[in-house]
Amino acid sequence: QLRAQNQVLKKGVVDEQANSASLKEQLKMKDQSLRKLQQEMDSLSFRNQQLAKRVELLQDELALSEARGKKNKKSAESSSQLSQEQKSVFNEDLQKKIEENERLHILFFEADEQHKRLEAELRTRLEVLETDAAQHQAVVDSLTRKYMDTIEKLQNDKAKLEIKSQTLEREAKDCRLRTEECQQQLKNLQAALGSRLEESLCIINEKVPFNDTKSNRYNALNVPLHNRRYQLKLRDLAGQALAFVQELVTALLNFHTYTEQKVQIFPIDSATDTISPLNQKFSQYLHENASYVRPLEEGMLQLFESITEDTVTILETAAKLKAFSEHLASYLCFLRKILPYQLKSLEEECESSLCTAALRARNMDLHRDMKRLTAVFEKLHTYVSLLALPSTKPEGLLRTNYNLVFTNIATSLHGFHDILKDISKHYSQKATLEQDVPTATQKLITTNDCILSSVVALTNGVGKIASFFSNNLDHFTTSLSYGPKGGTEFISPLSAECMLQYKKKAVAYMKSLKKPCADSVPYEEALANRRVLLSSTESREGLAQQVQQSLEKIAKLEQEKEHWMLEAQLAKIKLEKENQKLKNSLSGHLTETVQECSVLPNVAEQKKEIAEKSPREPIKSTSLVIFRLLKINICLLKFLLCQAPDAESREDLIKNHYMSRIAELTSHLQLADSKSVHFHAECRALAKRLSLAEKSKESLTEELKLASQNISRLQASKISYEDQLSMMSDHLCSMNETLTKQREEIDTLKMTSK
Repeated sequence: QLRAQNQVLKKGVVDEQANSASLKEQLKMKDQSLRKLQQEMDSLSFRNQQLAKRVELLQDELALSEARGKKNKKSAESSSQLSQEQKSVFNEDLQKKIEENERLHILFFEADEQHKRLEAELRTRLEVLETDAAQHQAVVDSLTRKYMDTIEKLQNDKAKLEIKSQTLEREAKDCRLRTEECQQQLKNLQAALGSRLEESLCIINEKVPFNDTKSNRYNALNVPLHNRRYQLKLRDLAGQALAFVQELVTALLNFHTYTEQKVQIFPIDSATDTISPLNQKFSQYLHENASYVRPLEEGMLQLFESITEDTVTILETAAKLKAFSEHLASYLCFLRKILPYQLKSLEEECESSLCTAALRARNMDLHRDMKRLTAVFEKLHTYVSLLALPSTKPEGLLRTNYNLVFTNIATSLHGFHDILKDISKHYSQKATLEQDVPTATQKLITTNDCILSSVVALTNGVGKIASFFSNNLDHFTTSLSYGPKGGTEFISPLSAECMLQYKKKAVAYMKSLKKPCADSVPYEEALANRRVLLSSTESREGLAQQVQQSLEKIAKLEQEKEHWMLEAQLAKIKLEKENQKLKNSLSGHLTETVQECSVLPNVAEQKKEIAEKSPREPIKSTSLVIFRLLKINICLLKFLLCQAPDAESREDLIKNHYMSRIAELTSHLQLADSKSVHFHAECRALAKRLSLAEKSKESLTEELKLASQNISRLQASKISYEDQLSMMSDHLCSMNETLTKQREEIDTLKMTSK
């Protein structure tokens, strides 16, 4: 369709172009006829001028002849007749010329008016046709662009499809080859399985006198296999259920606790006035919620701990499920006990003067929701107690009803989730309405927020439990219990115990057969070490050099150790001598030490200031700092000597002081080394960046030079082009002047020739 429209538009454009060309030709013809008429008009005006001149001459001659006739009337009588005849002839001729001139003027005026009308019509038509042609051309251009885009898209799609077809062909070839290989393997497997089946049938017929798996009655007596994967899966599910139950228990505890706080606050605050006996009893019962809610978590934890890898977990052996059912029953009794008080409390709140109509409606919604909540817990308790029956009374629940019980639990959990959604919505609306009450306090608002958050947490927890139970419902229904291979009877607790005993015996037998292997490198570690050895770039010579360097360092360190040991011994001897001198001069220095001890806090403060300023301010003079530190150390030593009673304590103090100073100096030295390494790395990086910046600067300067050269060239070419344009414009002006002169000369020549 688009191509047909394009062809039609092309034909229309061609026709319009032909019409415009024909109109242009007609316009040219009319211009030529107009020029001819103008030339004729010019010639007629020239002839009229000539005739007017001739008439004037004739009139002059007539006047002269009349003057002459007066003189000689006699001679003029004969000539008067001739002059009258000539005059009449001239008058007639002049009259004819005047009439002809008028007629030509009329014709020229009519032709000029007709030409102007025709020219205006043709110009308007030409403008309309040009606008139509421009519109058609724009439409054609847009369509061509659109068609070119569609053609490009189609070509790209074609190329993509060709590539896709090639890949599909290759994949089809690969699939054919694979199918052929699979068919060949299938034939080989069928042949091998057929031969093995024949061998096994022969062995069974020859060696097995009695096949007990054919009869379900006899097969139920066989010991089943232990399904370890089933136990691990069931333990994982029990762990997830335990986490969900813990979240549910915390949410229920928060809900009951915050509800108790709410009863104490609204509609009557217990801090300012006494609440009603109903609310007092209700808050007393709510205060006991932990004793009913906590056992749910404990029962689920006991059930989780009873499911291990070495047990067989089925409904017949899950004895801990009975305990969880009993804890759920006790919590249900608690809910039944507090339900009337809760409903009466809501009714009492509705009867208060602070309760509006909207708040009363929300309270009635919560009234209905609490009844539904208790009914849902009753359903859940009924189904959980039914699941706990096979472990105590196997005849209490038929195995065919297990699936129905599990599906009913799933539906009840979803209903529980829907009820909690309604409770959350109604509580949020109620909280917003209670905020607008004039007597609402900040305590009430925070308590409402806490209740709402606990209800939201409870809703989320129940939603998780419902989705978890629905997702694993197939596992619960299909893997309720397992029995002997090939049988339909389920396992009994006695056969489960027998199976576990045989399992333990088999494990012990396998352990006795398994000999301890010699210690060796694990395979994965050996592979990793091999990769490290293969990927290392250091050669044996490099490693030898490193070993040699490390040995040299060790030797140097040992020499330094011996040197410092000798220095320590010498320092010990000097210390003993100094101690003796100090004993002798102790009495003389006591007064000085007391004065210096008074100055010691200022010294300690100076030391702290120096330690704080040292990392911040740059060190200007290392000698000055060392001198200050020595002064501070001397003062500290004197203070310590003053405080110490005996020589040994003084020695210990001096030793500890110097050890702490050495540790501080080593830490400062390590910090300085790390800073120097960091600064060295930064300097190297800055040097690299500087070199790169210089290179980029050089390249940019070269580009700037090239750009400036190009700009100068462009300016020169611009100036030359401007000069050429000015020269061409002058030349065109001169040519126009010469053309106008030539046209004027031609016109004058034409006029003279006519």
